Amino acid sequence: MRQQNWYVVYTKPRWEKKVATQLKQKKVEIYCPLNKVERQWSDRKKIILEPLFTSYVFVRLEEPHQVPVRQMDGVINFVYWLKKPAVIRDEEIDVIKRFMIGYENVQLEKSAVNVNDQVRVISGPLMERQGNVLEIRHKTVKVSLPSLGYVLVAEVKKSNIEIVSIFPDNQYVIDKSHL
Repeated sequence: MRQQNWYVVYTKPRWEKKVATQLKQKKVEIYCPLNKVERQWSDRKKIILEPLFTSYVFVRLEEPHQVPVRQMDGVINFVYWLKKPAVIRDEEIDVIKRFMIGYENVQLEKSAVNVNDQVRVISGPLMERQGNVLEIRHKTVKVSLPSLGYVLVAEVKKSNIEIVSIFPDNQYVIDKSHL
């Protein structure tokens, strides 16, 4: 038997539940985390279940079974990473599941900067210093700046850093599109 992996299916807008139902009927293991949200109508309030990840449904299947899934009504495609359908680790799905069990009204925030990203400070007293992101807060990041054999940790405004990617030949490429 081939290995089953978790993948992310990209759906038409507001089709997450419909696609999840279709996939379940086809005996495909799915995970579509639903968030309890209170909505106000003109005459009442109501608790509804809406997908945590808009236009995404997680599917667990063998690679050859991707084609029939891709052809289903409401499915646009798989989410790709490096020209291949992105594989999501079991541990990441488990973390999402535990988080959804433990909390209500969960909100996603897209983070342009990630923990362990290598960044360069572009403004302020630490200008031109490079380091690694240790922690992300609302408007600041905690950056480790190695120097003199010590780790100097500074909180830097997100607007004062840029992500630095290192390629194998040690050339640095600045990527400001994420900031």
